[in-house]
Amino acid sequence: MNGAEPARWRRWWESDLAWSFRHSPVAIVAAFVALVCVGGAAFAPWIAPHDPFDLASLELMDALSPPAWLEEGRRLYLLGTDDQGRDVLSGILYGARISLLVGVASVVVSMVLGVSLGLLAGYAGGTTEAFIMRVADVQLSFPAILIALLVDGVARVVLGDAAHGGQALWVLIASIGLSGWVQYARTVRGSTLVEKRKEYIQAARVIGRHPAAIMASHLLPNVLGPVLVIATIHLATAIITEATLSFLGVGMPVTTPSLGTLIRVGNDFLFSGEWWITVFPGVALIALVLSVNLLGDWLRDALNPRLR
Repeated sequence: MNGAEPARWRRWWESDLAWSFRHSPVAIVAAFVALVCVGGAAFAPWIAPHDPFDLASLELMDALSPPAWLEEGRRLYLLGTDDQGRDVLSGILYGARISLLVGVASVVVSMVLGVSLGLLAGYAGGTTEAFIMRVADVQLSFPAILIALLVDGVARVVLGDAAHGGQALWVLIASIGLSGWVQYARTVRGSTLVEKRKEYIQAARVIGRHPAAIMASHLLPNVLGPVLVIATIHLATAIITEATLSFLGVGMPVTTPSLGTLIRVGNDFLFSGEWWITVFPGVALIALVLSVNLLGDWLRDALNPRLR
């Protein structure tokens, strides 16, 4: 076992994917930025200078303090404070946790739903395929943000405003997840239509394997390549969608802010001179989304056999 692990790592290091990564400066920088963002969010309780959710530790006298390098700035608050005296740097670290959680969870929801429906449509064909694809076509005619707003509005009506506030995180995940399954379904359906005509699928049918087992054991592993690329790019879109919904006031509440909520709060003070409240969360959001997008572009090119 001890010798198998180094050999496995050596094979990966010598693979085409690792070679492509090592020879792509953009991918290396994007991976470093993404790692810093994810690491800062994951270890926020240990590395954040302050706890922005601890109301007892807030000092209103420190509200609207500028960044430390400006006049009247304090070393205690490196990036300044907001109108409640909360440290902006700590708010960014904790807010990135919410944004990443919503982004990753909504991508998982979209991927599971889209891959399942795509496999079913491609393998079953007929009326089932036509129905699923027509639903996908209808959803494609609406922007994803409108679908997310619609789902959020329905949840608000069903749950009520009080219950909706307590379940805002899960409603947000469901809203974004249900708005992004179509691209997975269409891609997986196309790959399934190609794969199901191959001999190994015909052999599985001949020996009497259940269609669900064929889709799970034979088709699914062979259609996951494009899905991983879509998921990487979709993660950036999901984070942007969450930030947009929070900025519009239908996302995360101010008590548990994401990056979008921080930008919305700071926007009220942008033209009164307290620019740092919205600029720094905006820069953090741009860095996170851009790094994930660049990694997705690199992965798409690295897995494309025509570009090798």
